[in-house]
This record gives sequence, C-alpha cells and structure tokens, in this order.
Amino acid sequence: SVTMAHGHGHCSCCCGEAAPGSGGDPERGAAWGLYLRIDRQRLQCLNERREGSGALVFRAWEERKDRTQFVESDDDEELLFNIPFTGNVKLKGIIVVGEDDETHPAEMRLFKNIPHMSFDDTGREPDQMFSLNRDPTGELEYPTKIARFSNVYHLSIHFSKNFGAETTKIFYIGLKGEWTEAHRHEVTICNYEASANPADHKLEQITPQTHFIS
Repeated sequence: SVTMAHGHGHCSCCCGEAAPGSGGDPERGAAWGLYLRIDRQRLQCLNERREGSGALVFRAWEERKDRTQFVESDDDEELLFNIPFTGNVKLKGIIVVGEDDETHPAEMRLFKNIPHMSFDDTGREPDQMFSLNRDPTGELEYPTKIARFSNVYHLSIHFSKNFGAETTKIFYIGLKGEWTEAHRHEVTICNYEASANPADHKLEQITPQTHFIS
C-alpha cells in the first residue's frame, strides 16, 4: 500500500505540473517529447562555453521557461548542435527560447543526416533556414517542411547569428514530431552482441569444467 500511495502522489504531482505549464493542454506537451529520443551519449554542441551545457537545453516542454539551464557560445556568436536520434524522426516543428536581448539567436539553419558536422560544413546549403524572433517564453513554433524532414536520424542545428551580442544564449530548444524505431541500429547492436558472445561462452565452458574436476 505504501508503493501505491507513493505512485499515486507522484501521478497527481505530474498532472499538477503539466496542466498550468501547458495551459491545460497535455497533448501539446506530449508532442514535444522528441528530446527523449536523442542519443545523449553522442549529442554534441560546438562552441559551447561550458562543456555539456548544450545538452541541457533539450528537455520537457513544461520546463521551457526554466532559466537555470542554458548554453552560451564561447568564441563568437555561433552555436552548432549535432543531434543523433535513437531512431527515425519526422520533424514537424522547433521552438527556440532565448533572452529578450541581443544574445537571442537570430538565424537557425537545419541540416539533416550529416553526422559530426563541423563549422567548416556549415557553408553548404541548409535543408531549411529560419529567421528567428526573440522568444523568451517559448510561444513561437517554427514549422519545418515535413516532406523534407520525414526521415531524420541525425539533425544539425546551426545558429549562425544573433541580434548583435558577442555571444549567443539559448535556454531551451523544443523538437516536435514523431519517432519510429530504426532497424538500422538494431542490426548494429546484434552484430556487436554476436562478436562479444564468444568470450562469454568461453568463460561459461571453463567454469563447469573446473567445477567438474574438483
């Protein structure tokens, strides 16, 4: 009964948080769940001032107004995110929350399925580009050309300029869309396990034999 009570309390707490944050629209929050499908081990943010801070901006839609977690650029105003997904994504929209000042990014360029992009690669034509407005509260949604972003396993987001500050600051990036499991990855995992297995078997064989001898 203890666990039930605990589970129940947890549940009402979730709903309580979601309702005011999403204006009584839990559906909308759920649509922005792609951050759960990011392969965080391989997520990269280039030119981040503090290592690992780029990963903090991908979180629940209900936490988009959290000002304690953010990424700031280092050498200049540019930021480049390499975002590998754990499957295939149909990307439908993006939200970008910054400060209501000149550190807010002013331009966003999207590239799909080019893993490990560097700033050298950003000279190429993006799959889609947006001029951004300052959005300190996460009200604005930038819709992607869905036909172009219907089969994305890796997304790169290049923030090429801001509104005039030396560095760029981002608090939240929301990714909206659908996720499907990729069979491509499963194959890799199976191969890996197959190649790792012989060693396991060897151990298993040795153990019973020694046991038998004793």
